[in-house]
Amino acid sequence: MHIDEIQNGIVIDHIKAGKGMELYHFLHLDELDCSVAILRNVNSQKMGKKDIIKIDSVLNMDLGVLGYMDPNMTISIIQDGKRVKKFHPELPEQITNVIFCKNPRCITTVEQEIDHIFKLTDREKGTYRCLYCESEAKK
Repeated sequence: MHIDEIQNGIVIDHIKAGKGMELYHFLHLDELDCSVAILRNVNSQKMGKKDIIKIDSVLNMDLGVLGYMDPNMTISIIQDGKRVKKFHPELPEQITNVIFCKNPRCITTVEQEIDHIFKLTDREKGTYRCLYCESEAKK
């Protein structure tokens, strides 16, 4: 298998094995008009198996939400064929329309147009609570 190197784009590495397609759909990568490679179940010394996504385009999106999905993944920004930045996404302070409140009494279940907003309340445990009703989000 041969995957061309990226000239300008993003590589999302160390994705938990089997989660690459979920991430692909979450980021709406199917809507892009560029090359996107998904490598599944790649051998890894550190993780055993992992997934990798390579996007051959510079995206204008908030990659911080990836910290909620998996703070152990690695994001590399590629420019002119060279990695210019590598980082682990951190848990964002606030997440909008990624988690949906399950509390039947929450205003978001009655008013469909209201954004589902969750605030980080415990960074160590990765706990998020609904901004409106304080219900804890379930992962």
